[in-house]
Amino acid sequence: MARQKLKRFDHNANAHNVLEEGKELFKNIKGNWHNSYFKNQNPIVLELACGRGEYSTGLAMHYPDKNFIGIDIKGARIWKGSTVAIENNLQNVAFLRTHIQNLDFFFAPNEVAEIWLIHPDPRPRDKDEKRRLTSPRFLNLYRSFLIPQGKIHLKTDSEPLFDFTLEVLKDYKIDNLLFTKDLYNSELNELHFGITTTYEKKFSDKGFKINYLQFNFLE
Repeated sequence: MARQKLKRFDHNANAHNVLEEGKELFKNIKGNWHNSYFKNQNPIVLELACGRGEYSTGLAMHYPDKNFIGIDIKGARIWKGSTVAIENNLQNVAFLRTHIQNLDFFFAPNEVAEIWLIHPDPRPRDKDEKRRLTSPRFLNLYRSFLIPQGKIHLKTDSEPLFDFTLEVLKDYKIDNLLFTKDLYNSELNELHFGITTTYEKKFSDKGFKINYLQFNFLE
């Protein structure tokens, strides 16, 4: 296992689509994603805590006119998404290895159009509420670099996290809120193009329903 991880880390160190500590773009990419990496002005979409990057690569195949960035701190997972993107010649995909709480070091105001949160850690303990990726702490962080009317998606098998998120959103000015507690039997499932994560398949096979919501910030 250790040898396999080393091979994956070596891949990341040499992969053009992985930005991590030690690479020049890693230090200077804030405000420069369009010009320095993607070389176009297409909308930028983030997949936060992306794991193996199933959504970053899957959506990139369906939306060649958008740029996708998968973000995770675990390089052994990012390796998979990077490999899939390279094998499929997806020029509109990048991966950023960093902690989610540090995103303001990598994205400037109005640089991001859309965010996907796919099965984030639900952090069920009350004392970990601020660490949930839909807590006010993180929603305010996202707003700092989202465009006006920027969109956020949440997909989770955790009903407590889903209910928590809906409650938090009552304190924000949002628009176009759509949600379901049974995604697979909802018309909203069409937005996902059949994309599922390894984690999602494991829990849906156990009978867990998949919750999904999307909304736009008004300001």
